[in-house]
Amino acid sequence: MPSVAFIGAGSVVFTRQLLADLLRSPELHDIDLRLHDIDPERLAVAEGTARQVAERSGASITLTATPDRRVAVEGADFVVNMVQIGGIAGTRRDLEIPARYGLLQTIGDTTGVGGVFRGLRTFPFLSALLKDMQELCPNALFLNYTNPMAMNVWWASVVAPEIRTLGLCHSVYWTVDGLCELVGVPLEGTHFRAAGVNHQAWLLEWSRDGESLYPALQQKIREDPELERRVRVEIYKRIGYYPTETSEHSSEYLSWFLRSKEQIERFRLEPLQYVGISEENVAEFEDAKAALASGRPLELHEGAAEYAPQVIHSIVTGTRREIHANVPNHGLIDNLPEGAAVEVPHIVDGDGVRAVPMGALPPQAAALNRSYLNVAGLAIEAMRTGSKELVRQAVLVDPNAASTLTPEQIWALCDELTAAHGELMPEALR
Repeated sequence: MPSVAFIGAGSVVFTRQLLADLLRSPELHDIDLRLHDIDPERLAVAEGTARQVAERSGASITLTATPDRRVAVEGADFVVNMVQIGGIAGTRRDLEIPARYGLLQTIGDTTGVGGVFRGLRTFPFLSALLKDMQELCPNALFLNYTNPMAMNVWWASVVAPEIRTLGLCHSVYWTVDGLCELVGVPLEGTHFRAAGVNHQAWLLEWSRDGESLYPALQQKIREDPELERRVRVEIYKRIGYYPTETSEHSSEYLSWFLRSKEQIERFRLEPLQYVGISEENVAEFEDAKAALASGRPLELHEGAAEYAPQVIHSIVTGTRREIHANVPNHGLIDNLPEGAAVEVPHIVDGDGVRAVPMGALPPQAAALNRSYLNVAGLAIEAMRTGSKELVRQAVLVDPNAASTLTPEQIWALCDELTAAHGELMPEALR
């Protein structure tokens, strides 16, 4: 039977959906599931969630819930990572401290100052997890959901290149789903491929019956001027390809949007939005805890949209699928840095996972991706060398930070964030 370890299973709502998607497939009803979290209360809720989902699915899984990570990963075939180092308190610091300096972010988990500091908090954990995998399950497939995705996949390739790592994110799928709804065509039967970096890939192919759907999108934009108040539509107008992450995320990767009140109002942005989202996630956890205590059925969303269950199912059953995933760039995108984490299509089946080389991106799209990867690359190098100066230089080259703050302010901000995160930061960078 396939063995699957969920690391950070206390992300209870996410764990619930991954399990529901997994157990919709009768071929996976006998999996060996290991749940790991260091928070006993969250681990207990995750265990109760797994038991309820399995019962409702008619599955006879073998279930282990453990605070010991090594027990969870030993002999595993698949290791799914969804850990958030620092939790909601870390998120608040990443968003609220820069905001006091005048640097606004919406989500703050991918690139820029929030992404850099989230990455630096996460790298030591990743190093330890991957070391466990090297010893206890060296042939396992590591499926990472934790942000900052590009930095984490890149870091994994630095510290454990022999571990097969696949970064999974649903942004490409949901982008195409939303666009198909907008232009009035069903997603099923639509052909699409994107490439770039996570949260800033580009929809290079989007067609139905051999005809591009981009003209239909352009017509919708002409008919509805309000669509031009979407960040992604503005990026599409200027770059020529639609970006594969939400407007809220996309706004903070560039210098165009959060730099002034006028732009924030024009594009209907909500700075510090992820603080509210994080509070909603805590409320969802409390609701799940109460539901389990009272015997109330948990809400399960229909349809398997997450990639991890699809990857596991395809490898176990031999079912062929095409997904988008994040891996180091070794001959996959010609005009992005070698070794950097990139997002490209992948073929998944009984033989494993194979990336699809995409050649060169349109030069204007690659130029924006390189700005994003400059931040990630400097953060990786800061961690590798223990250079505090490189941490600050990573933030300095971020377009959003550079459009708002002076170098002196960026140095002071990084000093304050480092102190605020305390022992969560790598020792050499404190």
